[in-house]
Amino acid sequence: MTELLQDDDQASLAADFKSGDEQAMAVMYERWASLVYSMALRSLGDTTEAEDVTQKVFVAAWLAKDRFDPERANLSAWLVGITKHTIADSHARLARERRDREAIMDALDREVAVWSDDLADRLLIADELARLPETPRRIMQLAFYDRLTHAQLANRLEMPLGTVKSHIRRSLDRLRTRLQGDDDTL
Repeated sequence: MTELLQDDDQASLAADFKSGDEQAMAVMYERWASLVYSMALRSLGDTTEAEDVTQKVFVAAWLAKDRFDPERANLSAWLVGITKHTIADSHARLARERRDREAIMDALDREVAVWSDDLADRLLIADELARLPETPRRIMQLAFYDRLTHAQLANRLEMPLGTVKSHIRRSLDRLRTRLQGDDDTL
Protein backbone atom coordinates (compact mmCIF):
# COMPACT_ATOMS: atom_id res chain seq x y z
CA MET A 1 0.00 0.00 0.00
CA THR A 2 2.95 2.36 0.80
CA GLU A 3 4.41 1.67 -2.64
CA LEU A 4 1.08 2.52 -4.27
CA LEU A 5 0.97 5.80 -2.38
CA GLN A 6 4.54 6.54 -3.44
CA ASP A 7 3.65 5.84 -7.08
CA ASP A 8 0.56 8.06 -6.81
CA ASP A 9 2.62 10.70 -5.01
CA GLN A 10 5.29 10.56 -7.71
CA ALA A 11 2.66 10.72 -10.47
CA SER A 12 1.16 13.79 -8.83
CA LEU A 13 4.60 15.33 -8.37
CA ALA A 14 5.45 14.61 -12.02
CA ALA A 15 2.23 16.24 -13.22
CA ASP A 16 2.83 19.31 -11.04
CA PHE A 17 6.46 19.53 -12.20
CA LYS A 18 5.51 19.20 -15.88
CA SER A 19 2.97 22.01 -15.46
CA GLY A 20 5.72 24.32 -14.14
CA ASP A 21 4.94 24.23 -10.43
CA GLU A 22 8.04 25.58 -8.66
CA GLN A 23 7.01 23.88 -5.41
CA ALA A 24 7.17 20.53 -7.24
CA MET A 25 10.71 21.36 -8.28
CA ALA A 26 11.62 22.14 -4.67
CA VAL A 27 10.21 18.77 -3.59
CA MET A 28 12.18 17.00 -6.33
CA TYR A 29 15.34 18.75 -5.19
CA GLU A 30 14.71 17.80 -1.58
CA ARG A 31 14.13 14.15 -2.54
CA TRP A 32 16.84 13.56 -5.12
CA ALA A 33 19.59 16.17 -4.76
CA SER A 34 21.58 13.89 -2.44
CA LEU A 35 21.33 11.03 -5.00
CA VAL A 36 22.52 13.31 -7.83
CA TYR A 37 25.32 14.74 -5.65
CA SER A 38 26.55 11.33 -4.50
CA MET A 39 26.60 9.99 -8.08
CA ALA A 40 28.60 13.02 -9.20
CA LEU A 41 30.98 12.89 -6.25
CA ARG A 42 31.63 9.18 -6.72
CA SER A 43 32.37 9.67 -10.42
CA LEU A 44 34.25 12.98 -10.36
CA GLY A 45 35.89 12.75 -6.93
CA ASP A 46 35.60 16.47 -6.27
CA THR A 47 33.03 18.18 -4.05
CA THR A 48 32.98 21.41 -6.05
CA GLU A 49 32.43 19.52 -9.30
CA ALA A 50 29.71 17.41 -7.65
CA GLU A 51 27.94 20.54 -6.42
CA ASP A 52 28.20 22.04 -9.90
CA VAL A 53 26.76 18.89 -11.49
CA THR A 54 23.90 18.85 -8.97
CA GLN A 55 22.99 22.42 -9.81
CA LYS A 56 23.25 21.78 -13.56
CA VAL A 57 21.05 18.67 -13.33
CA PHE A 58 18.20 20.48 -11.64
CA VAL A 59 18.47 23.52 -13.90
CA ALA A 60 18.49 21.21 -16.95
CA ALA A 61 15.48 19.32 -15.58
CA TRP A 62 13.56 22.54 -15.04
CA LEU A 63 14.41 23.82 -18.51
CA ALA A 64 13.40 20.47 -20.07
CA LYS A 65 10.24 19.95 -18.03
CA ASP A 66 8.11 20.16 -21.19
CA ARG A 67 9.99 17.18 -22.65
CA PHE A 68 9.53 14.99 -19.58
CA ASP A 69 7.26 12.06 -20.44
CA PRO A 70 5.91 10.19 -17.38
CA GLU A 71 4.86 7.35 -19.68
CA ARG A 72 8.51 6.64 -20.55
CA ALA A 73 10.18 7.10 -17.14
CA ASN A 74 9.49 8.17 -13.59
CA LEU A 75 11.03 11.40 -12.28
CA SER A 76 13.87 9.77 -10.36
CA ALA A 77 14.97 7.69 -13.37
CA TRP A 78 14.74 10.75 -15.61
CA LEU A 79 16.91 12.74 -13.18
CA VAL A 80 19.44 9.89 -13.04
CA GLY A 81 19.64 9.99 -16.85
CA ILE A 82 20.25 13.75 -16.81
CA THR A 83 22.83 13.21 -14.07
CA LYS A 84 24.75 10.62 -16.10
CA HIS A 85 24.87 12.95 -19.12
CA THR A 86 25.93 15.91 -16.98
CA ILE A 87 28.67 13.86 -15.32
CA ALA A 88 29.90 12.72 -18.74
CA ASP A 89 29.94 16.36 -19.91
CA SER A 90 31.95 17.32 -16.82
CA HIS A 91 34.48 14.55 -17.46
CA ALA A 92 34.83 15.72 -21.08
CA ARG A 93 35.25 19.37 -20.01
CA LEU A 94 37.83 18.46 -17.36
CA ALA A 95 39.77 16.33 -19.86
CA ARG A 96 39.71 19.21 -22.38
CA GLU A 97 40.91 21.66 -19.74
CA ARG A 98 43.68 19.25 -18.69
CA ARG A 99 44.80 18.81 -22.33
CA ASP A 100 44.73 22.59 -22.84
CA ARG A 101 46.81 23.17 -19.68
CA GLU A 102 49.31 20.52 -20.74
CA ALA A 103 49.56 22.01 -24.23
CA ILE A 104 50.17 25.47 -22.77
CA MET A 105 52.81 24.12 -20.39
CA ASP A 106 54.53 22.23 -23.23
CA ALA A 107 54.52 25.37 -25.37
CA LEU A 108 55.91 27.43 -22.51
CA ASP A 109 58.62 24.84 -21.86
CA ARG A 110 59.65 24.98 -25.53
CA GLU A 111 59.60 28.79 -25.56
CA VAL A 112 61.59 29.07 -22.34
CA ALA A 113 64.20 26.72 -23.78
CA VAL A 114 64.46 28.97 -26.84
CA TRP A 115 64.45 32.12 -24.71
CA SER A 116 67.03 31.03 -22.20
CA ASP A 117 70.02 32.53 -24.03
CA ASP A 118 68.08 35.53 -25.32
CA LEU A 119 66.52 36.14 -21.94
CA ALA A 120 69.88 36.67 -20.26
CA ASP A 121 70.88 39.11 -23.00
CA ARG A 122 67.57 40.93 -22.78
CA LEU A 123 67.84 41.24 -19.01
CA LEU A 124 71.38 42.57 -19.32
CA ILE A 125 70.29 45.10 -21.95
CA ALA A 126 67.26 46.13 -19.88
CA ASP A 127 69.57 46.70 -16.91
CA GLU A 128 71.91 48.79 -19.01
CA LEU A 129 69.03 50.76 -20.53
CA ALA A 130 67.81 51.57 -17.03
CA ARG A 131 71.17 53.26 -16.36
CA LEU A 132 70.75 55.71 -19.26
CA PRO A 133 69.46 59.25 -18.63
CA GLU A 134 65.70 59.65 -19.08
CA THR A 135 65.50 60.95 -22.69
CA PRO A 136 67.99 58.49 -24.24
CA ARG A 137 66.45 55.67 -22.20
CA ARG A 138 62.96 56.51 -23.53
CA ILE A 139 64.25 56.65 -27.11
CA MET A 140 66.10 53.34 -26.78
CA GLN A 141 63.15 51.59 -25.14
CA LEU A 142 60.85 52.67 -27.94
CA ALA A 143 63.43 51.61 -30.52
CA PHE A 144 64.14 48.20 -28.92
CA TYR A 145 60.76 47.17 -27.52
CA ASP A 146 58.31 48.93 -29.82
CA ARG A 147 60.64 48.57 -32.82
CA LEU A 148 60.03 52.12 -33.99
CA THR A 149 62.12 53.57 -36.80
CA HIS A 150 64.15 56.75 -36.31
CA ALA A 151 61.47 58.75 -38.16
CA GLN A 152 58.68 57.22 -36.05
CA LEU A 153 60.62 58.01 -32.89
CA ALA A 154 61.15 61.62 -33.94
CA ASN A 155 57.47 61.96 -34.77
CA ARG A 156 56.22 60.34 -31.55
CA LEU A 157 58.62 62.25 -29.29
CA GLU A 158 58.28 65.48 -31.30
CA MET A 159 62.07 65.77 -31.66
CA PRO A 160 64.23 66.56 -34.67
CA LEU A 161 65.31 63.41 -36.53
CA GLY A 162 69.00 64.30 -36.10
CA THR A 163 68.59 64.58 -32.32
CA VAL A 164 66.94 61.13 -32.15
CA LYS A 165 69.76 59.63 -34.25
CA SER A 166 72.41 61.26 -32.04
CA HIS A 167 70.80 59.91 -28.87
CA ILE A 168 70.63 56.42 -30.37
CA ARG A 169 74.25 56.52 -31.57
CA ARG A 170 75.59 57.75 -28.20
CA SER A 171 73.42 55.28 -26.27
CA LEU A 172 74.55 52.36 -28.43
CA ASP A 173 78.19 53.35 -27.94
CA ARG A 174 77.63 53.57 -24.18
CA LEU A 175 75.84 50.18 -24.10
CA ARG A 176 78.54 48.56 -26.24
CA THR A 177 81.28 49.84 -23.95
CA ARG A 178 79.51 48.60 -20.83
CA LEU A 179 78.61 45.22 -22.33
CA GLN A 180 82.15 44.66 -23.62
CA GLY A 181 83.48 45.61 -20.20
CA ASP A 182 81.14 42.99 -18.61
CA ASP A 183 82.34 40.34 -21.07
CA ASP A 184 85.98 41.01 -20.10
CA THR A 185 85.24 40.38 -16.43
CA LEU A 186 83.70 36.96 -17.05
